[in-house]
Amino acid sequence: MALNLAQKEAIVAEVAEVAKSAYSAIGAEYRGLSVEQMTNLRVEARKAGVYVRVVKNTLAQRALADTDFACMREGLKGPLVLAFSQQDPGSAARVLETFAKANDKFEVKLIAIGGKLLAPSELGTLAKMPTYEEAISQLMAVMKAPVQKLAATINEVPGKLVRTLAAVRDAKEAA
Repeated sequence: MALNLAQKEAIVAEVAEVAKSAYSAIGAEYRGLSVEQMTNLRVEARKAGVYVRVVKNTLAQRALADTDFACMREGLKGPLVLAFSQQDPGSAARVLETFAKANDKFEVKLIAIGGKLLAPSELGTLAKMPTYEEAISQLMAVMKAPVQKLAATINEVPGKLVRTLAAVRDAKEAA
């Protein structure tokens, strides 16, 4: 079904709006997948806060032109599904990595984050990036460690004094 100009402009505007607020983008070839498999991908993506859309390559090029994902322009060839991480940089990678393991015909072609194009082999690395909550937790642990060490060190001085005095008392009692 051919799209008229207004429909094309709406698609470009929608994808551009999503791309401007996204942390990372992934383009994957879906050739050979059934409608049911693509629906399962969309369901899993929605649960993870990932925007997934099949867009014609010329429309995708226009939508991504003024965003951090303009670097993907040259790789937009063939039937591609675009996935944009809305909540954290690794969410789209986690969803697509899991889906790719279950579906041999699904192949990641493009990965972009922060205006840089990554190799498709970097999908696993991007998927291992911590979520926002995990990153905050790790930061708090790093910030807490020196304070905890200082408190333990300061507490050790009076403890050592008490143990020394107890040893002296025991030595005098034994004599």
